[in-house]
Amino acid sequence: REELRLRDHAGRMASCVPPGPQQQQPAQAQPQPAAQERKAGNLQQDSWYAVDEAKLERVRAEKEWMCDPTYFKRVLVSPVASVKMLAHAYQGCEEGLRNGSKPLEVMGMLLGCPHPETKDALVVADVFPLPVTGFETRVVADDESVINYMIELSELVEKSRKERLFGWYHSHPFDVDESHSHCFLSSTDMSTQLAWQNAEDGNGNPFLAIVIDPLRSFAKNRAELGAFRAYPPTHAPPPHQTPDGSIVRDEAKCVELWGSCWNRYYELKIEYFMSSQAKKIIEILNHSFLWARTLGAAPPSLDAETRGRLAERVSTKVTDKLLASSGEHRSSTATLSVSGGLVLPGPVQKTSQPVPPGPEQTASAVLAKAATAASGLALEELHGQLVQATKRYLLTHPNASPTS
Repeated sequence: REELRLRDHAGRMASCVPPGPQQQQPAQAQPQPAAQERKAGNLQQDSWYAVDEAKLERVRAEKEWMCDPTYFKRVLVSPVASVKMLAHAYQGCEEGLRNGSKPLEVMGMLLGCPHPETKDALVVADVFPLPVTGFETRVVADDESVINYMIELSELVEKSRKERLFGWYHSHPFDVDESHSHCFLSSTDMSTQLAWQNAEDGNGNPFLAIVIDPLRSFAKNRAELGAFRAYPPTHAPPPHQTPDGSIVRDEAKCVELWGSCWNRYYELKIEYFMSSQAKKIIEILNHSFLWARTLGAAPPSLDAETRGRLAERVSTKVTDKLLASSGEHRSSTATLSVSGGLVLPGPVQKTSQPVPPGPEQTASAVLAKAATAASGLALEELHGQLVQATKRYLLTHPNASPTS
């Protein structure tokens, strides 16, 4: 009994003494900064799918973009939209080649809205292909069946979705250029985009244009997209400023990269987003299955069809440039005619007449373009062979160290 009494007394005394450092309970583990940032990033990615109708209507009513020609800076594209645009563009290429012609241009509509929280961003949630090929801008303007199709599509979207049809996309399936993509607005594209902006921007629906380069996307194994908006006729951008914001004083170079209307529109930065759940699924697939695709698939440059067109590509990209006229410069209309066999209507407008280059400058420029094209083709072939040689070595020498 005495022993029990002493134990009880000791217990009561211990309960009155505050615990020391060695007696304190371990604190709950705090999340690491990297985990917190990752969680915040996932929540932000998920927020692009949510549409707060009240905030969105307030943004549409304020129409702040009407006071700033470059109000929007970013375009957030969902995986569904990017995959559907690229698949549609590839389909046009295959259809044209299957019929023994050049790749066909395709067109579709963008579904999305200005983001209520991030004011300088436009969100592309989905796209809808249109049943047109070839002269897509002329078909939209003149073909009554396509106009009726767009009206019905718009009515269905208003009933089923919170977003609106707020833009259009089309492809430029010209031959692969090693130095730059073919994502730009031609003079016809500019007139179409400006007409849409004049009609929709004032109604709280800022209109967007996206151009796809499907052949370069396939050759480079990455999406080649360009997002653009036109300047109002009253807006004058800084002199020599190209759509991407850089300053280029050579007008011929500007026309080559951005078309004849290079100083009448600007480019928006494209970003991609997906939900946190989709990202987890992709990570699981990549870790468990998709890693084998890198070892099992040949590079695009070694594809049988691509190898069969190698001689044609060398002739088009190197020989033709060497034989080109000394005074020719690529414009959007000329590109469509030579590369795609399509001639879009409308005069090529230039703000000023460039000074004709001398014979030595012209010859040097033509030779430089041919050398760049030949170098790009050689690097593409070398990269494909190097990838195959690396895979062969790894598969035949499983115990080789990384340094060897």
